[in-house]
Amino acid sequence: MKKKIAILGSTGSIGKQALEVISNYPDFFQLEVITANNNSELLIEQAIKFQPNAVVIANDDNYKSVFDSLSNKDIKIYAGPDALNQIVEMETVDIVLTAIVGYNGLLPTINAIKAGKQIALANKETLVIAGELITKLAIENRVSILPVDSEHSAIFQCLVGEHSNNIEKIYLTASGGPFREKDIEYLNTATKEEALKHPNWNMGNKITIDSATLMNKGLEAIEAKWLFDLKPEQIDVIIHPQSIIHSIVQFEDGSMKAQMGLPDMKLPIQYALTFPDRFKTNFPRFSFFDYPNLSFEQADIKKFRNLALSFDALQKCGNMPCILNAANEIVVEAFLSDRIGFLKMSDVIEETMQKVNHIKDPSYNDLVASNTEARNIAKELIK
Repeated sequence: MKKKIAILGSTGSIGKQALEVISNYPDFFQLEVITANNNSELLIEQAIKFQPNAVVIANDDNYKSVFDSLSNKDIKIYAGPDALNQIVEMETVDIVLTAIVGYNGLLPTINAIKAGKQIALANKETLVIAGELITKLAIENRVSILPVDSEHSAIFQCLVGEHSNNIEKIYLTASGGPFREKDIEYLNTATKEEALKHPNWNMGNKITIDSATLMNKGLEAIEAKWLFDLKPEQIDVIIHPQSIIHSIVQFEDGSMKAQMGLPDMKLPIQYALTFPDRFKTNFPRFSFFDYPNLSFEQADIKKFRNLALSFDALQKCGNMPCILNAANEIVVEAFLSDRIGFLKMSDVIEETMQKVNHIKDPSYNDLVASNTEARNIAKELIK
């Protein structure tokens, strides 16, 4: 039987690549749902091309254009955030690929888990914001959460067959981004155009800026804690400029396993959707002779303070990662609209983390309130 897939955020980088993967295996996958927030034009194009059972445009203002374009198709059309949160509960959906960026991916993921859907998780913020809540829900509803991030997919792949062996440490690799070799003085005047020039990966703007500040790696460290049941001291970040080794697991006997390959998000997307099987692909193959030297460096947390702030949030846990993420989403938006400098982003995040009360065991409502308060504080600090 075909696996029936819902893609939340089909117009983003991960969503578009997931559609490529699904289209390569028409005998194995069936596209049930695609969603977008604002990009109604691309959503319409995707719906016409891939013929899903249903589409959701989260922004109500774009409903008319989507309806007018698709009303003559055999496709159900929904609009609004409530529709996005409810569509994941469709009986015909087997796997929900959560590719929405940021906080907005949290509630649809919670609803999908409660509905018993397998989760292919590309929205790292879900576990950053509410890791304890999400993992408990997954256990209660017997739902698997399969990582899509290349680093977490690498760790996951290294752990297959190792369920009885204890992890000593994991190493999340980072390219170092476009500013790896720049000093702090340079970063003081760094522009968004420079920050968006990632050396190895082609990603959306928000994730690309997070990679430039190393916040992306900090969020991944928090996500890894919940995915793999780790303590903060079991998680490390190393700079690997070539982005060939996607992450490493070290076991308690000292041996290490690494997952390697060319930088291509279609591979971890496909692995999450086909697990436990591997499907033959025509992706370009890695050659050692093209990369005779693989290098590694220690991450500079003085220059990239967001990484240090992330580990602070990881140590404190509770609602602190939620506060970190909320402030980061605000400062990245401000940086992309030229309202804040590159280094100033870390200042705002740190001050926001200091101003919002820490809650050790937050409820869902506590997390919603912390998210709102942190966003408001960060906005005020940017003015």
